[in-house]
Amino acid sequence: MNLNSVYQELTSKPQGKIALVVMDGVGDIAIKENNYLTPLEAAKTPNLDLLAKDSAQGRMIPVAPGITPGSGPGHLGLFGYDPLEYEVGRGVIEALGLGIELKPGDVAARANFCTLDENGIVIDRRAGRIPTEICEKLCDMLSKKIKKIGDVEVIIKPGKEHRFVVVLRGKGMEGPLTDADPQKVGFPIPPVEPKGTKSAKAKKTAKIIAELYK
Repeated sequence: MNLNSVYQELTSKPQGKIALVVMDGVGDIAIKENNYLTPLEAAKTPNLDLLAKDSAQGRMIPVAPGITPGSGPGHLGLFGYDPLEYEVGRGVIEALGLGIELKPGDVAARANFCTLDENGIVIDRRAGRIPTEICEKLCDMLSKKIKKIGDVEVIIKPGKEHRFVVVLRGKGMEGPLTDADPQKVGFPIPPVEPKGTKSAKAKKTAKIIAELYK
């Protein structure tokens, strides 16, 4: 019997709605400026205190000790999947969440709008966290301008604030690819390249993304 079978046997249908509140990153570290308290310890938290009185609480390790996961593996772990067994990229999760029906061979990527200076250097990785309405207008503009690159259909759909999804639909593509986010301001957008593979399909996908940036 595997762990999934155990979960299925123990699962019961709830009588009402359940709110799962994830305090992602709230732990932080104690610093001298807070009298060696963590920000959460130093903060006034009347609403969290009230919520905690009527809640079931706990801590969890979503992947394994010593592994700091990204959003994709972290969310899979929260909902009972083993991220080491089920490797699902963030783009796939975001695309499905936005109602895009993915097909075999699709490549999905989670994307951010960002702000560049006149030299192409990233000065804000989230474009000032633009309102969702502006993101929708930008994605609509891009969707009308970029429908296909070569033989690949390009699907662009807005998410919340600065976030959006790009789905590449065509033949002969695959990942994984390196990240186009430099992770820090003060750097240019790095070129996307095949990650850990030299396959022709991954090279084609990277080339399509390079054309998309143009």
